[in-house]
Order: sequence, then C-alpha cells, then structure tokens
Amino acid sequence: MSVTSHQGAGAAPVHAPRTLTAAGDLLRALAAPVRIAIVLQLREGPRCVHDLVDALAVTQPLISQHLRVLKSAGVVEGERKGREVIYSLVDDHLSHIVVDAVAHVQEEK
Repeated sequence: MSVTSHQGAGAAPVHAPRTLTAAGDLLRALAAPVRIAIVLQLREGPRCVHDLVDALAVTQPLISQHLRVLKSAGVVEGERKGREVIYSLVDDHLSHIVVDAVAHVQEEK
C-alpha cells in the first residue's frame, strides 16, 4: 500500500499521545456488551442499579461491576438518594459513540 498526498487536502490533526491514550481507555471502557447496554439505558434517563438489573436481566453484582468500570472511566456518575445510588451519563457525547456503533453494525451490507 502506498501513501499519497492529496494537494489541497488539509492534514489530519496530530494529537498528543496522552490524548490518544485517554481516548483508547474510554473506548475500552465502552467495549463490553453489558456496558454498552447500560449506556443505552442511561441514555433514556437516570437509573438505579435495580432498574438496570430488571431492564438487562443480569445479576446485581455484574451490573455493579460494570458501573464501577464506567464510573472510573468518567462515563457515568452516581448520586446517592437515600439508600439508592442513581446513575446517569456524564456527557451526551458518550451515548452518541455507543448509538453510532450499534447503528453501524445493524446497517445492511
């Protein structure tokens, strides 16, 4: 494969290695099917753990484990309300990444 230059085309921006590493970490955090399902659920609005357990038909410990990964990656945040923690997405950009990925694999070829 040869690399050619297109006259008049702007060069792709060069990002700092730290930025690229952080983007890779974020994508890894989103890479598990259960985490994708959690993001899709939270896209519809805040949820507590038992809501996610019911919606996704997986165990509470598994949901909690995946929420920890998403929280440490800065994808979700939790707010304690009484005995429950209500989780929500930190940012809409993240849900767009997941929605676009799901839409892409559902496209007919």
